Amino acid sequence: METSAADQDKMESFVKNAWSWEEGKKSAIVEALCEYIKIPNDSPSFDPDWAEHGFMDRAVDLLVESMVKLKTQWGQRCKVDDITIEVLGSREKPEYDNDGKRRTPLIYINIPALGSGAPDSTVLLYGHLDKQPETLPWDDGLGPRIPVIKDGKLYGRGGADDGYAIFSAFTAVMALRDQNAAHARCVIIVEACEESGSFDLPYYIQELKNKISPVTLIVCLDSGSANYDQLWITNSLRGVIIAWLKISVMKEGVHSGLSSGIVPSAYRIARRLLSRLEDEATGKIKPSWLKEKIPAAIRAQAKKTAKVLGRKIYSEFPFINEKVRPVTDNVTELLLNRTWRPQLTVTGIQGMPVTPQTAGNVMLPYIRLRLSLRLPPALDAEKAAAALVKELTADPPYNAVVEVTDVDSGYGWAAPKLAPWLEEANRETSRRFFKSSDGEGREAMYMGEGGSIPFMCLLGKLFPEAQFLITGVLGPHSNAHGPNEFLHLTYAQKVTMCVSGVIAAHCEGVRKK
Repeated sequence: METSAADQDKMESFVKNAWSWEEGKKSAIVEALCEYIKIPNDSPSFDPDWAEHGFMDRAVDLLVESMVKLKTQWGQRCKVDDITIEVLGSREKPEYDNDGKRRTPLIYINIPALGSGAPDSTVLLYGHLDKQPETLPWDDGLGPRIPVIKDGKLYGRGGADDGYAIFSAFTAVMALRDQNAAHARCVIIVEACEESGSFDLPYYIQELKNKISPVTLIVCLDSGSANYDQLWITNSLRGVIIAWLKISVMKEGVHSGLSSGIVPSAYRIARRLLSRLEDEATGKIKPSWLKEKIPAAIRAQAKKTAKVLGRKIYSEFPFINEKVRPVTDNVTELLLNRTWRPQLTVTGIQGMPVTPQTAGNVMLPYIRLRLSLRLPPALDAEKAAAALVKELTADPPYNAVVEVTDVDSGYGWAAPKLAPWLEEANRETSRRFFKSSDGEGREAMYMGEGGSIPFMCLLGKLFPEAQFLITGVLGPHSNAHGPNEFLHLTYAQKVTMCVSGVIAAHCEGVRKK
């Protein structure tokens, strides 16, 4: 079949129509996202009985039905007869792990290559459909399960994280088929346990590996952006260790008037143990085994990003008042802190009375802290986890009983060096689809993310020749996992256009290689 070069004007027009949201003119995509927001399909870590409750299957059904409808809608103009949509681990044909538990389902969409630009190459596009639980309070008129479109934003839990991804990925490819523009084979996978650490995804990827190889471009649509003015590309992700630290000194609580000064405080012992990891005055991590050298190129990118963002990097956080300051006013250092340096946070406490009425004059028998330790991108997370347990349990103060349990580690990821074709495509698509008020195109920006996407390291190892485009719509105030989460619809449109442009450029780039 003879194909043409991608026309960016046609691409833009197609995507805008596919993602229209004006009242009375809502597209099928926006309508489907509104229905998806209503479904409480929390990830298995937050809903262990997800299979019995059926919400995850309901969300899968909705998204698959939406894809089928789009195929029908775009059938004649986009040549969709060769596109297949299936669900692995579906309710009708479930998959089970070694413990006999049902695996979460995965949507698998196969779009064969069009033209001959990259006949032996696959573009893998990723998203997820599971959610974290609702967090309250939301503003009046809004709610986690109530889809509301206001000022170009679709409010509701899961729209931005990450329900939009399947629609963005599919639209990006269809925008090329609509104009008969060449593209490599595209495979879209949408998992259902990302918010629980993607524990089922490695199984499915291994099952699909021979079927989808060779993968030469991976597009992940589950990341963030520092503003809505240009394309933001994630070039690193931190790893993470999650663990519970428990310190026990007595079998039961005792009146503090009798015990204090004789019995060591479990809380004070906890402070001493945390000081083995962190300088409490500065927040800097102490052990050398938790650090790695920051590459010069990353420092240079951080400086460039700091100039674009300025104090916005911290001013948009909901500090209690204007007097509270970030850990430093140096924006470049803040960016590096969040992306390449280890950081410790206590995210939960057990053993402490929760109200003034229950907090008597009693010395606590134990205290239990939930630790979240973010790791540099290239650090070996499993080795770090083992070293962490050893560090906290060795030579316990006062011979208290110190336990580190429920340890879970996730690897970080650092992007491979950009191929020239991808660097050029990122730059040009951002300039084309993001314009300043005077019409000048805006540069694509590169920035590490402080969070984790657990399977990126796995994909890098399975497909060592692959280039990566990790991007997303989680920009300022979009508040994933929190109150008033929203999907910035215009930004979602433009990110989709950029992905479409990169897929088109991929053909020529891989062919030349």
